[in-house]
Formats: sequence, structure tokens, C-alpha cells
Amino acid sequence: MGGLAVLARSAGHRVTGCDANVYPPMSDQLAASGIELIEGYDARQIALKPDLYVIGNVVSRGNPLMEAILDAGAPFVSGPQWVGEQLLRNHWVLAVAGTHGKTTTSSMLAWILDYAGLRPGFLIGGVPLDFGVSARASAAAGERGLFVIEADEYDTAFFDKRSKFVHYFPRTAVLNNLEYDHADIFPDLAAIETQFHHLVRGVPSAGKLIVNGSDAALERVLARGTWSEIEYFDKADGWHTAAVDEGARNSFDVEFGARRVGRLSLADAGAHNRSNALAALAAARHAGVTAELAIEALAKFRGVRRRMEERGRRAGITVYDDFAHHPTSIATTIAGLQRRIGKQGRILAILEPRSNTMKLGSMKALLPDSLREADLVFCYGAREGKGALGWDPAEALAPLGARAACFDRIDELVAAVARAARPGDHLLVMSNGGFGGVHQKLLDALPGGPASARTP
Repeated sequence: MGGLAVLARSAGHRVTGCDANVYPPMSDQLAASGIELIEGYDARQIALKPDLYVIGNVVSRGNPLMEAILDAGAPFVSGPQWVGEQLLRNHWVLAVAGTHGKTTTSSMLAWILDYAGLRPGFLIGGVPLDFGVSARASAAAGERGLFVIEADEYDTAFFDKRSKFVHYFPRTAVLNNLEYDHADIFPDLAAIETQFHHLVRGVPSAGKLIVNGSDAALERVLARGTWSEIEYFDKADGWHTAAVDEGARNSFDVEFGARRVGRLSLADAGAHNRSNALAALAAARHAGVTAELAIEALAKFRGVRRRMEERGRRAGITVYDDFAHHPTSIATTIAGLQRRIGKQGRILAILEPRSNTMKLGSMKALLPDSLREADLVFCYGAREGKGALGWDPAEALAPLGARAACFDRIDELVAAVARAARPGDHLLVMSNGGFGGVHQKLLDALPGGPASARTP
């Protein structure tokens, strides 16, 4: 919604908005764009009398302002519908869907297209470091204009329970992977597969599906019907990697079928990120960028904020921030950090199970295994209030034994981490929220006194 606001402002609209508990980097981006942010959802905001209210899916019935909008008969539309109708119409839309890797793959794809001089528009659920913003309008109009969008399967709004991505009608659709998630919305994986089927139904026959060929759930989606060309990655007859250079660790060969395309170097070349890169290469080629040029672009890709982002160092200890909040992404993030640091120091995983799925406890049984490669685990879970967990993290993490400790106060967690950390350690903070500013609190608590973390 923050990126949408920036795009609406760039289109010439006067934009204001309201939300609760906004945190960096989005709060910084909104301020830099001159967008006024009102804290909370007071019904008196109806007095602003805008031409249109654009509603995000965090808003539900009972929200004071939403009730006032409904009572007044004021015009409103969902965020995804507004994007589809006002921003994407007549553009070449490249949508990136999947349980994991959407933000990184979208950022890679936008960067490749920009590097090739195509000046795409984009709307991404994170801030790519190469752009510094999460959203930008396309430089070209009509079909010449390319637009990369992160295609989320979460529901559209309280009045539209379809997935957001059904509003986008992409010409290039990346299907990265598919696992069960969003337990507050979907009863099972089959229900999510149905939404992906709806996405596929909206891709034109002249379009292309870029599909993870090693994902069984996506194969089931395709079996329900396709009307477009399909191109696979992570499959022998499609895009795949070979000859991973274990000496350099971050370089690997890219092949398409039996043909070697080139050698790609990434700052983070773990298995998940290699798949992300292959998907971006394939999607960019569909839009006219040669694989050779795309490989050149990705070698200079700087990454995304809150994706293994280094926030600061103190006393030989490094603090990272990562958005990981699903057991698969937690395991992948830890594995990626292990690959990056080799045998240099321990990994201390600091986790806040904050997503709706996590708070419901649907994934709690998978947590111990996802955290098994961390040397120590510190878990925060509030016992009371809106963000309270509905389950006992200490009980869930019991299989990890003395390696895991759980806290219901952030200050106690910070003190425990500071006591346990030693020079050479890597503190990996994982949450899809602000986590109470724990990154700076950790840096301040480490030996040497208060430190200045990097700007988030």
C-alpha cells in the first residue's frame, strides 16, 4: 500500500493515508515522497472527503474509518483492483508469484530490465537497494511500458476474498514455488492452488508462464489448464545451474537445456537465490533482454533491504535483518548465511513468529527443524495483547534443547543475546515486522556501548 501511494502521487494525485505502527523502510519512503501519514483509523478522517478511498487488506469490518466510509456511501476500491485498472492497463505486466522469493525475484527482474535501458515501472513488497524505493512508474506508456509487480496470493480486501494477483493479468507470469501458507485465509494447499489456477487463466495466449519445474504443487496447478507458452527453470530441459564454483562459492554456470549460457556471480548464491536468478533471467528474456546481458546485470545486483541486510557491527559481532517468517524461508535464510560466512563464527538466530499463520500455530511443529542449523536460538513471543501468540514457543522449540531460549519481553531477550554473543558471531534477526527495534537495541547492548546501526 505504501508503494501504491507513491505511484499514485507520481501520477499526479494528492495522496494521504492512514495506518498503524508503520516502520522503516516504508515510513521513510512515504516521508521522502511527501505523502502525509495519519496515525490510526479515526472515523473523523471522513471529513477529508477524498475522491476515492483505496482500501488495503489489513482493513476489516469494525475498523472505525471503514464503517464511516460505508455509512457515508463514499467511493472505495481495493488496492489491487486500483493498481490493475489504473496502473497496469495496456502495459506489459511481468508478475512474480510464489510462496517464497517474490520480493527478491521481482527486484532482480526490475534491475535487469533497468540495466538494459528499458526503464520499467515496478511495485515490490520491499525496497531494492539498486533503486532505493519500492515503487516507480514506467517510463513508457502503453504496450511499450514494462511493469514488474510482486504478485501476492494473499486476499485482496475484506470485500474481495480472491488473491490480489487475479487483478493483474500479466503477460509474463513467474510461478516461483508453492507451499502452504496464510492459514488465516486458506484452509489447505489445494485452496491456494486454485488461486494460482485463476492467475494462470488470466495470462494471454501470447504470454508466457515461467515455472519452477521442480515444484509438485505448481505441476498440479498447470494440470488444471494452461493457455500460454510454458518455460521452466530448475529443470534439465529448461533453465538450470551447473558447475557451481565451490571455491568462489558465489559463482555458477547457467544453462538452458543443453546450451551453456554463461557464468553468473551473485552476492548470495544459495540454492533459493539461484532459483530466483534463473526465474528473473527467463522472464527478462521474454521481455527482450538477452541472457548474456541479464547475467551481466545480476552480477551487479545489490539485493533488497531486510533480506539478509547487515544492520551493523560491534565488538566483532555482526547483526543482520531478514524478513523470513515461514519455516522454509527461515531454514533457507540460515543456510544462506552459513554459505556466506563459511566456518567463521556462530549463527545466533533471533526469531519473532509474527505472521498471522505463525500466530495461529499452524507452522509451530516445523520450527525446530527450520532452526536446527543455528548454533543458538532466541525466540520472542508476546503473551498478551494484539500480537500475542496462541501457543507456547518454549514447548514448540523444546526439541532444540538448551540451544533455544524463549522470551516474552524484548529487553530480556536482548540482554540474553548480549550475554551469549562473542566476537565472530552473527546475529540473524528474522521477523516480518519491526520487532520493537531489536536490531539497534542489540547493537547498543553489545560490548563497547551504544552503536549506530545502518539506516534501515
